[in-house]
Amino acid sequence: MQNTFKPITLFLLFLIATLSCFAQTQNYNHTKVDSLTFIETRKTLNNLPTTKFEKRNFKQGKKQLPYRLLLPKNYTGTGKYPLVITFHNSTRIGNDNENQLEPLSRIWLREEIYAKYKCFVLAPQFDKRSSNYSENEDGVLISKPSEDVAMVLELIKTLEKEYPNIDKSRIYLIGYSMGASTAQNILNREPKIFAGMVSIAAVPDYSNLKGIKNKNIWLIHGQKDIENSYKGSVELFKRLKKSKKTIFTTFLELDHNNINIPFLLNEEIPQWLFQHRN
Repeated sequence: MQNTFKPITLFLLFLIATLSCFAQTQNYNHTKVDSLTFIETRKTLNNLPTTKFEKRNFKQGKKQLPYRLLLPKNYTGTGKYPLVITFHNSTRIGNDNENQLEPLSRIWLREEIYAKYKCFVLAPQFDKRSSNYSENEDGVLISKPSEDVAMVLELIKTLEKEYPNIDKSRIYLIGYSMGASTAQNILNREPKIFAGMVSIAAVPDYSNLKGIKNKNIWLIHGQKDIENSYKGSVELFKRLKKSKKTIFTTFLELDHNNINIPFLLNEEIPQWLFQHRN
């Protein structure tokens, strides 16, 4: 009897191991954020001086795209460095070239991050919505990029010429809310350019699932989000079910407004991004 079951047991163990290699990663987090934590965390980031972010303006024909650029710490023009692109949410729309520096862009100014994770950080600002939403046939909101998003791709090319030491194998996207939708839009449009994306509370983009299925994607959403529905990220995760590079983190107790807080005073996002290359 023992000899009869041994091959079956070995086969089952092999099958489980094989399936786990191709499984997505989904995890659930019970973190809660009280009002004091929210206020103090945002205050810490808002008090960081932003002068290290150079003020610039990208022109393409009659169009202009204000942006801020952070150079790696102690930058000398030698070596190779990643490029991180952060996209702002809809409350930061404008052309003052200041308001787009929301918390996800300011984390790179924290001294411990600035010193350890040396990189270029690009923060463009859009003067109207960079991503627009509509319902698909299943009643799920989907996102589509504005025309100005294409300027970001041209800006990347321009920066690569100006700074040949941008590591083209380590270009990353980060965004929250509308900014996360924009990050998804641009990844779907040109997946080969980017090594990884962190998308927080996005309205999803399903336009090029085949192209993004092998990209390093970290989806983060609060289950209590009633602004950008949580089910959008759930659906995207399902549609990327064959991708073992997709991670989906659900914060069971967080909503749209506080979903960023757990990531602002630690190094989880830089650490995750920097382990990936094209």
